[in-house]
Amino acid sequence: MGILTSISTAFHKGGWGMWPILITSILTIAVIVERAVYLFKASVDKDKLLALLKSQVMAGNVQGAIKVCSGNPTPITRIVQAGLMKFNKSDDEVQAAMDEAALRELPKINARTPYLAMLSNFAVMAGLLGTISGMIKSFGSVGGDSAGNKSAELAKGISEALNCTAFGIGTSLVGLLGFSLLQGKTTNIVDDINEVTVQVVNLVVNHRSQMSQPQG
Repeated sequence: MGILTSISTAFHKGGWGMWPILITSILTIAVIVERAVYLFKASVDKDKLLALLKSQVMAGNVQGAIKVCSGNPTPITRIVQAGLMKFNKSDDEVQAAMDEAALRELPKINARTPYLAMLSNFAVMAGLLGTISGMIKSFGSVGGDSAGNKSAELAKGISEALNCTAFGIGTSLVGLLGFSLLQGKTTNIVDDINEVTVQVVNLVVNHRSQMSQPQG
């Protein structure tokens, strides 16, 4: 409770400049939570997935491979499923189906994370604006007050300015940390998609070549 009370006191001392920072912090946390939940659900153990797909496809059970994908809907499995649905078509059509599905899925994976960089920069600028406003108010009050009130007004204005700076930088740090972690997770998922799609196409090609060989 003591920490919350201190934060509340500092917030009120920061004046009007704290409100844009508060709104920015709420948006930042909302984006981080939403993206973290989505990317966590979008993750898949690619080695396990590839092993299951290989066992099904090499056994000639393409429908079983499709069920493996449909039973665990993620961006990767939806892309792979689109290719497996074209299993009886040419290799180019399998690749084209995966590419088309990737065009639908990749924007969802990359969505909104870049906003965190913008929100982080805005938080710093909002904190700076509140700082400047507090300093202007501080020195303006000092110039018009009697000698007895000058020190109190100066301290009040500086407190307002520094609180805006602190909250702005704090919000920015949260946003940048979230951006870095989420961007790293996004890159890993995209890399997994590229690796899995290539291996699935190769799997389909190898299976066809084995099926086309004359049986001794």
